[in-house]
Amino acid sequence: MGDNDPVLRYLPVLLVVAFSVYAAVDAVQQPDERVRHFPKLVWVVLIMLFPPLGGLVWFLAGRDRPGIGPGRRQPPPAGPRGPDDDPDFLRGL
Repeated sequence: MGDNDPVLRYLPVLLVVAFSVYAAVDAVQQPDERVRHFPKLVWVVLIMLFPPLGGLVWFLAGRDRPGIGPGRRQPPPAGPRGPDDDPDFLRGL
Protein backbone atom coordinates (compact mmCIF):
# COMPACT_ATOMS: atom_id res chain seq x y z
CA MET A 1 0.00 0.00 0.00
CA GLY A 2 1.77 3.07 -1.24
CA ASP A 3 0.99 6.73 -0.93
CA ASN A 4 -1.07 6.65 -4.12
CA ASP A 5 -3.29 3.76 -3.09
CA PRO A 6 -6.77 4.60 -4.47
CA VAL A 7 -8.55 2.81 -1.62
CA LEU A 8 -6.96 5.03 1.03
CA ARG A 9 -7.45 8.10 -1.10
CA TYR A 10 -11.19 7.59 -1.64
CA LEU A 11 -12.09 5.94 1.68
CA PRO A 12 -12.88 9.20 3.53
CA VAL A 13 -15.13 10.33 0.67
CA LEU A 14 -16.93 6.98 0.61
CA LEU A 15 -17.45 7.10 4.38
CA VAL A 16 -18.92 10.62 4.22
CA VAL A 17 -21.25 9.64 1.37
CA ALA A 18 -22.34 6.45 3.15
CA PHE A 19 -23.00 8.34 6.41
CA SER A 20 -24.98 11.06 4.61
CA VAL A 21 -27.12 8.54 2.74
CA TYR A 22 -27.74 6.61 5.97
CA ALA A 23 -28.78 9.82 7.79
CA ALA A 24 -31.07 10.89 4.93
CA VAL A 25 -32.77 7.50 4.77
CA ASP A 26 -33.18 7.52 8.55
CA ALA A 27 -34.75 10.99 8.39
CA VAL A 28 -37.21 9.92 5.69
CA GLN A 29 -38.23 6.78 7.55
CA GLN A 30 -38.93 8.47 10.90
CA PRO A 31 -42.59 9.05 11.78
CA ASP A 32 -43.51 12.74 11.68
CA GLU A 33 -44.07 12.88 15.44
CA ARG A 34 -40.44 11.83 16.08
CA VAL A 35 -38.89 14.60 13.94
CA ARG A 36 -37.93 17.74 15.84
CA HIS A 37 -37.32 21.37 14.85
CA PHE A 38 -37.88 21.13 11.05
CA PRO A 39 -40.02 19.10 8.63
CA LYS A 40 -38.45 15.93 7.24
CA LEU A 41 -37.85 17.45 3.81
CA VAL A 42 -35.81 20.29 5.33
CA TRP A 43 -33.74 17.77 7.29
CA VAL A 44 -33.01 15.73 4.16
CA VAL A 45 -31.92 18.86 2.28
CA LEU A 46 -29.67 19.90 5.17
CA ILE A 47 -28.15 16.43 5.38
CA MET A 48 -27.37 16.40 1.66
CA LEU A 49 -26.13 20.00 1.45
CA PHE A 50 -23.78 19.80 4.43
CA PRO A 51 -22.23 16.34 4.64
CA PRO A 52 -21.27 15.02 7.22
CA LEU A 53 -22.31 17.93 9.47
CA GLY A 54 -25.97 17.73 8.40
CA GLY A 55 -26.16 14.05 9.33
CA LEU A 56 -24.47 14.67 12.64
CA VAL A 57 -26.91 17.47 13.50
CA TRP A 58 -29.82 15.24 12.43
CA PHE A 59 -28.83 12.47 14.85
CA LEU A 60 -28.14 14.91 17.70
CA ALA A 61 -30.96 17.45 17.35
CA GLY A 62 -33.50 16.43 14.73
CA ARG A 63 -34.35 12.90 15.73
CA ASP A 64 -36.48 12.35 18.81
CA ARG A 65 -34.93 9.60 20.89
CA PRO A 66 -37.48 7.78 23.02
CA GLY A 67 -36.56 7.39 26.66
CA ILE A 68 -34.22 10.41 26.70
CA GLY A 69 -35.13 13.62 28.45
CA PRO A 70 -37.66 14.57 31.11
CA GLY A 71 -41.15 13.19 30.91
CA ARG A 72 -40.34 10.62 28.24
CA ARG A 73 -40.48 7.51 30.38
CA GLN A 74 -43.34 5.25 29.54
CA PRO A 75 -45.55 4.10 32.38
CA PRO A 76 -45.41 0.41 33.23
CA PRO A 77 -47.97 -1.68 31.35
CA ALA A 78 -51.30 -2.05 33.11
CA GLY A 79 -52.42 -5.52 34.05
CA PRO A 80 -50.52 -8.78 33.89
CA ARG A 81 -47.49 -9.09 31.63
CA GLY A 82 -47.51 -12.82 31.13
CA PRO A 83 -49.67 -15.88 31.80
CA ASP A 84 -47.95 -16.54 35.13
CA ASP A 85 -48.93 -13.03 36.30
CA ASP A 86 -52.57 -13.36 35.25
CA PRO A 87 -54.79 -14.50 38.15
CA ASP A 88 -57.56 -15.63 35.78
CA PHE A 89 -55.16 -17.86 33.91
CA LEU A 90 -53.73 -19.32 37.11
CA ARG A 91 -57.25 -20.10 38.44
CA GLY A 92 -57.93 -22.17 35.34
CA LEU A 93 -54.95 -24.47 35.95
